Amino acid sequence: MTDHTAVAERYIAAWNETDAEARAKAVAGLWTEDGGYTDPLAAVSGHEGVAAVIAGAQQMFPGFVFTLGGPVDGHHDTLRFTWHLGPEGAPEPVVIGFDVVALAEDGRIRSVYGFLDKVPA
Repeated sequence: MTDHTAVAERYIAAWNETDAEARAKAVAGLWTEDGGYTDPLAAVSGHEGVAAVIAGAQQMFPGFVFTLGGPVDGHHDTLRFTWHLGPEGAPEPVVIGFDVVALAEDGRIRSVYGFLDKVPA
């Protein structure tokens, strides 16, 4: 049985990894080779595509960190969770999102569907 919280924590850690080589390694360990990521701003597949989207978010919000916004809910091969993005230690996140993650049989991410609940003007 997959530990959904552990997957979400590794996912958040990948989004916070600022070193390109370490980020690529984290993505490769977490996503299947053809795994995808889709949100209102991006639709990519493969390790390079996912790593590029993460790098783009970091460039858009330099110095911000992702955190889990609450408990992780999951069953079978699917999990969902809210995440926050903002300056570390800030009382309110600048961005709030909600992701649904589908896992492959080996426990790696097959696809992510992201939703943006709060974005800056």
